Amino acid sequence: MAQTQEALYADIDLELSWSERDLPERERTKHVHRLHPYLGKFIPQLVETLLSRYVPSGGRVLDPFAGSGTTLVQSLENGREATGIDVAAFNCLLMRVKTARYNEFVLELELRDALRQFGSALNVQPRGQSQGRGYVDRWFAPQAARDLLVFRSIVTDYVHADVLRVVLARAARSARLTTHFDLDFPRDPQTGPYWCHKHKRECRPVERADHFIRRYALDTLARIKTFARARARGVEADVIHGDARELALDGSYDAVVTSPPYPGLIDYHEQHRYAYELLDLDDFRELEVGAAANGTGKRALAAYSDGIVDVLVNVRESLRPGAPIAIVVNDRRHLYPEILERAGLRLDERLRRHVNRRTGRRAGEYFEDVLVARA
Repeated sequence: MAQTQEALYADIDLELSWSERDLPERERTKHVHRLHPYLGKFIPQLVETLLSRYVPSGGRVLDPFAGSGTTLVQSLENGREATGIDVAAFNCLLMRVKTARYNEFVLELELRDALRQFGSALNVQPRGQSQGRGYVDRWFAPQAARDLLVFRSIVTDYVHADVLRVVLARAARSARLTTHFDLDFPRDPQTGPYWCHKHKRECRPVERADHFIRRYALDTLARIKTFARARARGVEADVIHGDARELALDGSYDAVVTSPPYPGLIDYHEQHRYAYELLDLDDFRELEVGAAANGTGKRALAAYSDGIVDVLVNVRESLRPGAPIAIVVNDRRHLYPEILERAGLRLDERLRRHVNRRTGRRAGEYFEDVLVARA
């Protein structure tokens, strides 16, 4: 028998739950959290609350599924050291750009100079022509491909090349030949006019990328400056590109705060395919835990559980005695009781939270658990 709405809401931790009205998108995507779209990330306010509850001021936090770096960014904002691990090269690039310290004067000079060089280079290369191949030719209109490839050709000339690479990736995402309402999961290029469910009118695919590059370069600069004022002094973040099942971790951590991938939901490399193609990043998608391509069959769920267990066993060795492991998960398949037991962890708390929306356009609502375990 299904629970009544009253029964469902009676178990909710209100400090971990927000409505759209209470927490609008501009707050959920504050400062560097919006440097680049990312599916499946948890909101910064949730991380803030978990840090305040479970991590002492000045403590060290570990996130073995660091994704876009929400745990790292909020740790820095709230006076905690942080280490993030991820198997996806683009995720690590994005995290490093978000968490680095900058000479803002030099950064602004470089970004504005890059835009000037970009404008000059566009005047030299014939309009509508590109030297792209394969993926680029298939997913971008000729002028958009030209814009992206020209910008790519100049980013290596700068100290802050990684910042410019993130700008390039964000512009590429927006400039793909896809419908406006299907930026998250486009299957095939959209080459002609279409009825747009987002704008309620006929739209055409994007044909150029130069305006995205200029807009996102200045937006990135503003967001980095805003975060520089928000972050605490004297704390830093480390980003490790690797497999958390196998990495040897140095030092002792005071807590783990993480949101592991859900089984069979998102391919974390494929969602940023444009970045891997344009930036020539190493692709280790075969190491993803719970990739959507693997499905949710019995064998896939067993492999997912094995992967999460291996990560928890590995990171457990780097925790201080009694340190909490806070895991944000929608465990609708009830995999985590066995996962925690196999990892040698005991479940101390199971906190229920209502999710009105995460950061992305999702209809409806659902519930998540925050599992707090200890060795």
